[in-house]
Amino acid sequence: MPRFTLVVPAFKVQGYLRACMDSILEQDFDDFEVVAVDDRSPDNCGYIFDQYAAQDARVRVLHLPENVGLGRARNAGLKEARGEYVLFLDSDDTMAPGSLSAIANRLSEAGDPDILIFDYARTYWNGRVQRNQLAHLLAQEGPASFTLEQRPELLDLLQIVWNKAYRRDFVERYGFEFPPGYYEDAPWTYCSMITAKSITVLDRICVHYRQRREGGNILKTRSRKHFDVFDQYERIFAFVSEHPELDRWRPELFRKMIDHYITVLDRPDRLPADSRSEFFRRAAADYRRLKPAGFPLPTGVRGKKYRLLELGSYPAVAGVKAANKARRILAKRSRKQVQTAKRKLVNAHYRAQLRLPLDENLAVFSAYWSRSYSCNPAAIDAELARLAPHIRRVWAVHASDAHKIPEGVDVVHVGSREYWTAVARAKYLVNNVNFADSVVKREGSVHLQTHHGTPLKTMGLDQQHYPGSARGMSFRKLLARCDRWDYSLSSNRHSTAIWERVYPCSYVSLETGYPRNDVLINATAEDVLAARRELGLADGTTAVLYTPTHREYEPSFVPRLDLVRFAGQMGPDTTLLVRGHYFYDSSPELAALRADGRIVDVSAHPSVEKLYLASDALVTDYSSTMFDYANLDRPIVIFAPDWDVYKVVRGTYFDLLKEPPGAVATTQDELAEILNSGAWKDEASAKLRATFRERFCDFDDGRAAERVVRRVFLGQSDEELPPVVPLEERTHAPAPSQALARV
Repeated sequence: MPRFTLVVPAFKVQGYLRACMDSILEQDFDDFEVVAVDDRSPDNCGYIFDQYAAQDARVRVLHLPENVGLGRARNAGLKEARGEYVLFLDSDDTMAPGSLSAIANRLSEAGDPDILIFDYARTYWNGRVQRNQLAHLLAQEGPASFTLEQRPELLDLLQIVWNKAYRRDFVERYGFEFPPGYYEDAPWTYCSMITAKSITVLDRICVHYRQRREGGNILKTRSRKHFDVFDQYERIFAFVSEHPELDRWRPELFRKMIDHYITVLDRPDRLPADSRSEFFRRAAADYRRLKPAGFPLPTGVRGKKYRLLELGSYPAVAGVKAANKARRILAKRSRKQVQTAKRKLVNAHYRAQLRLPLDENLAVFSAYWSRSYSCNPAAIDAELARLAPHIRRVWAVHASDAHKIPEGVDVVHVGSREYWTAVARAKYLVNNVNFADSVVKREGSVHLQTHHGTPLKTMGLDQQHYPGSARGMSFRKLLARCDRWDYSLSSNRHSTAIWERVYPCSYVSLETGYPRNDVLINATAEDVLAARRELGLADGTTAVLYTPTHREYEPSFVPRLDLVRFAGQMGPDTTLLVRGHYFYDSSPELAALRADGRIVDVSAHPSVEKLYLASDALVTDYSSTMFDYANLDRPIVIFAPDWDVYKVVRGTYFDLLKEPPGAVATTQDELAEILNSGAWKDEASAKLRATFRERFCDFDDGRAAERVVRRVFLGQSDEELPPVVPLEERTHAPAPSQALARV
């Protein structure tokens, strides 16, 4: 008997079916079977299922003789289930990596309850990902297993079948089946939830719920089939009547029923226009017939809808809807008029400021689209305060990010009058990306583009050849923004050559090194140990910094490293510092490792340079962190499981696998072997790193910020700037083990 049976019905989803099946079969938990149900699909779904079954004994295929619809196709699969627990997955959705192991672990922790509820996220065709808005209801607090009476708010979750695992003997004991028609999930989910003697929750996204741009969603289909909702709730209340012990749930089920009816009525895309009054009359009849004695009406607008439904007057409802629509239109027009007026006022203010003289002693800084105080602009800001304190320094920051800015930094909020005054009057504008298109380049002003990395992936005009990464970029507008640059910083000759080709404008390239990397050269042993203490790293612990990069061509984040399993492979003396992505799903195991300090989430840490100082080694894929970290001359390991895809879709300037800064792994097991065997810091790795440093650490010698300030703000010539120290003569911050020996 396998632990799980996954029932996957399919009908006309051949474009999504392989992704669905791969997401199941590539799970790191393998004690399961898949019952794949071909609901007489007219496309290649049946053939695809058969291919998977031929390659994997865990897959069994049912080819139904006729199309029966989603609910009855699930029933057919359920009859073939042999697992202790049954899960249902729609064939255009996918399971998140590691989900089955997380579900199995939670079930064991909770003593194998009747039902486990887990979370999901909607994924959209344009790449947007949105987690369930009621995810907070899945908080894993209190007893691991409980009854619905203890947490009745769980009924407010979207009652769908595929966000739960059901104990099979529980399902068979009560004979739960899916009815025909639309909204077939309602009878199954409500009846099973109120019947279950034990429930648990898992606060983890286990399913990616695909929101298809066209088709695939009955809720977007205008049809009289939506009248099926009445039959579904009739089945629910009939079930309650057959089980008097469940009578206490009538008020909650009545509330859910009326909310559901109102939702159908409120959505103009569901019912044909000539059917709406009929649907209302049937809903009103159910209201009067099934309303429990003493049922309290909701408050607010929702309560008004309940009262109108109870009165049974469709013209009154239609009148209220028309009045509400008119109010919304007027309010929207009013808001738009106010916003337009504000924009005009701000624009007029900006134009007026542009006519005033430049402030020769004002510099405006911004970093990462005005979201933080960091990177090269922050390092230049600090050096400017030291060498030219007469220049006033102002940071442009979005109001929502103002809390991230250190105390004492002068801030203007992007879009405010103060912001537009500053960018209009400032002599100097410093950014590691581009200022908005509406910012005017004034004669006599100085725009300094610092960049924020060394290019491995294609940039600028080279992205025209890789539309998957450009994602609709206007290259004409890009070059117009670059035309404002007076100076472009570079940390190596490789970057200089690429910047000048992909941003072909009339700026001056400054081969000064990156100011943000000065600290990697100048930091002391005390600085290194302080950075480690800030992160709670014990002496003797090997700290591995993991920095996976973003793939622009992927609609959502795909974890390439199973953090829980990897931590186990590393052992207790290794701490993983993860500067990852917020789509790394949480799990009880991950939470435990975080609590023990084995895994430290440093994604929001304000200074990546401090993370470099604190770590013993870097593991990355295609992130530009490798170029900066190489200045420390500490081990770097490349984890490139999808290099063949990345180099083709994103485009790269050299073959990272042939010219790496250290050992290379293409699988998690290879990565674990490199770190456990010592290959990450052996002689071969050191030779690769030395070659890499010669190529990409040309100018970072600890005085980059000084060169920039003297050249750009103080007007000194290149000959007057501090010369670059040759690579072989440079020092750098000591490694943690060296720092311990010195202090």
